[in-house]
Amino acid sequence: MKWLAPAKINLSLRVLGRRDDGFHELETLMVPLNLADELTLEPAAAVAPGGPASELVCSDPTLPTGLDNLAFKAAELFRARASIDLPPIRLGLQKNIPHGAGLGGGSSDAATVLLALNDHFSVGLSISELAAMAAELGSDVPFFVYRSAAVCRGRGERVQPTALPLSIPLLLLKPSFPVPTPWAYQRWARSRELPGVDYDPQTFGWGVMVNDLERPVFEKYLLLPEIKTWLRTQPEVAGALMSGSGSTMVAVLTEATAAESVVARAVERYGDLWTCACATV
Repeated sequence: MKWLAPAKINLSLRVLGRRDDGFHELETLMVPLNLADELTLEPAAAVAPGGPASELVCSDPTLPTGLDNLAFKAAELFRARASIDLPPIRLGLQKNIPHGAGLGGGSSDAATVLLALNDHFSVGLSISELAAMAAELGSDVPFFVYRSAAVCRGRGERVQPTALPLSIPLLLLKPSFPVPTPWAYQRWARSRELPGVDYDPQTFGWGVMVNDLERPVFEKYLLLPEIKTWLRTQPEVAGALMSGSGSTMVAVLTEATAAESVVARAVERYGDLWTCACATV
């Protein structure tokens, strides 16, 4: 059986301050996309005594497949907490979401492993129990357990599912470089706005687009504010924003069929970009 691990974007991201535990207090509206990684489960061969009882195979050879991978960590955590003994399992992960992109691919993979194991082995954990487990893996992981747009607070682990009134057509553009999330948050407090770049909230019928992490990220990665500014001049684009800590830039399209023409002009102007026409779900 196949499970989908959807990407996300942050339609809004407010950083409210640094907490005593070293994390930052957030208020963010995150929404899942119809862009997704794909997860499969199958029995694994017998494992060595004392070794991990999970195995991960990933389509992206640059990603780790042991405890440095959140999906693998999720499988081992679930095994330790499950009320039944689970047989050895082999996880197959087809990566379609780029990493270092601000799209939550690793967090979504981890949450999907928890959901898949709970379902496949009929363990019977509730969504709230899975979300509490997910919070041990990372700040964004609980959001993906709910499979819904949500307002997330705290460090991201307090999830309040909500509904968007419509599906929003989007175009994602990512340069070849990633942005490390911890670095972006560390730079937030002392960052400044760049002259000529519009950081103001963009208001729509469904809500407001704004991202406080644009300030620190744009200071170092000057291509990103250039792309945002250019996108907002395109007639097919209603608004543009960086997702999460980047480096993906999100364009809200006036209509889904507009993506191809914007992509053609963006690639001509900026060269090598990963692009994806998608929508919120």
